[in-house]
Amino acid sequence: MPVAPSAAAATVAPPRSRRPPLARAPFRRASAAHGWEPRRPRAVAVASSSASASPPPGAAAARRRGLREYVEAAGEMARRKDGGPPRWFSPLECAGGERVLGAPTLLYLPGIDGVGLGLIRHHEKLAKMFELWCLHIPVEDRTSFEGLVELVETTVKSESSRASDRPVYLVGESVGACIALAVAVRNPEIDLVLILVNPGTSFHKSQLQTLSAFLDFVPEPFHLTTPQLLTFLTGNFMKMTSTVVGRGFSPEEDNTLSEITSSLLASLTFLVDILTKESIMWKLKILKTAASFVNSRLHAVKAQTLVLASGNDELLPSSQEAEKLRGAIEKCRTRLFRDNGHKILLEAEFDLATNIKGAGYYRRSRKTDFVSDYLPPTPDELQQAINRDRILNFITDPVLLSTLPDGKIVRGLAGLPREGPAVLVGYHMLLGLELGPMVTGVLSSTGVHIRGLAHPFMFDKNSEQIMPDSAHFDLHRIMGAVPVTAANFYKLLADKEFVLLYPGGAREALHRKGEEYKLFWPDQPEFVRMASRFGATIIPFGVVGEDDICDTTMIFRSFPSMICSTRC
Repeated sequence: MPVAPSAAAATVAPPRSRRPPLARAPFRRASAAHGWEPRRPRAVAVASSSASASPPPGAAAARRRGLREYVEAAGEMARRKDGGPPRWFSPLECAGGERVLGAPTLLYLPGIDGVGLGLIRHHEKLAKMFELWCLHIPVEDRTSFEGLVELVETTVKSESSRASDRPVYLVGESVGACIALAVAVRNPEIDLVLILVNPGTSFHKSQLQTLSAFLDFVPEPFHLTTPQLLTFLTGNFMKMTSTVVGRGFSPEEDNTLSEITSSLLASLTFLVDILTKESIMWKLKILKTAASFVNSRLHAVKAQTLVLASGNDELLPSSQEAEKLRGAIEKCRTRLFRDNGHKILLEAEFDLATNIKGAGYYRRSRKTDFVSDYLPPTPDELQQAINRDRILNFITDPVLLSTLPDGKIVRGLAGLPREGPAVLVGYHMLLGLELGPMVTGVLSSTGVHIRGLAHPFMFDKNSEQIMPDSAHFDLHRIMGAVPVTAANFYKLLADKEFVLLYPGGAREALHRKGEEYKLFWPDQPEFVRMASRFGATIIPFGVVGEDDICDTTMIFRSFPSMICSTRC
């Protein structure tokens, strides 16, 4: 069992992660820009107007699609009135890429618009994690709530039968969330994961309840002048405009503002096409029926559920509804986005895939496996983790040192092995503040992805409720933290990963005054035996400076009581 010659790193660079095997996506591109091409007997693939031209092979999109692309593509679909019933389609952006082997199926159930393009900003990223299908409900279609539930239920049963060892994901927005809940109620034996975005279960407490009666007296197209419908899409544009204005103007931002203004006019034209008075009244009727059906049966939902609620929802009281659902559904977690509106899926700062991963809701088997189901952080997610610690990094300006095989200590991580398995063993500074800069620093500078063994508290649903933000530990999960168990330690070493271990645990991170740099390690560290079994390199490391800074800036007399009350 090799052992590194000396202390390896104070604040380490992120470890390389071994990406799961990838499989080619089984989708086919449509022959025409806006044509339909079947893939399965019950499903079709559709190309939006913004996706008619394929990017060069291997080239990334210049920018992620957004509200403007949504308006253009949805308007095109709305104008192609074929009189057909609701149907499934797979966006062409999901074709021809690479997908994780054994990816589960994700079915998107749209909101009031019914177009099915609400995930347009997320198609490319979700297509690497899921087999993605979206439900399109034509403007003229008048399928009842029961009919829509039966349609989704049939598809869910088919997908579950096809891959019984994987979950089926239902991402529902407003009324689509009600349909997802109804399917879960009727099929408790099927392994479902529900992602509910601003669910319409709060319809009876919203302004939409009085809107249908008001619309009876408003001629078309003046029904679109109601505040609720104007904010349905324009709220996103107004938010974009205020962001540009708040920063001040530059030539580039002048062009951006002009683009936003032209897109706003296009969105109003789109509203006329897609939100006809008759269509709106029908959708509100469905939403009322759906909310009544689901609210009386929430106790019967056994599916794993994640509620994504906007704090600035213009149509529904989503933040309050999220709290209600968390209390009513057994396996429910919530994430609140205070500054986002009803169409959060189209807003630039929101990433659905990242939130699913951060909540620990991504899995490819019946039970979550934090090792085999893990997907490495994307560049955006890594940058998000770095930004979280930017103030700490600015104040402390951490330096990374490592030891070469000849015993020479050098600045940087030239002495850190590049191949696993390896176990990095060290001690916690106060509150474990060194953890973030160390993991992101190692990953950024060496490509080595360190997987930390973390306290189970960070993965417990109940612990989220006592934190200031329920997403407090999401970035830790995104960066690869797993619950500290012998099984997880074994799996990580078997996969030749770099494993981060603090034998002193939470007690060491919450040390009292006078306990600076004191180890709280067990007398017989069991990790040595496990590491030797796999021939893993043990890399001892230390962190210096944080406790000294805290000693000069904090008064510790009142601190021990807080430590005792938060000790795990």
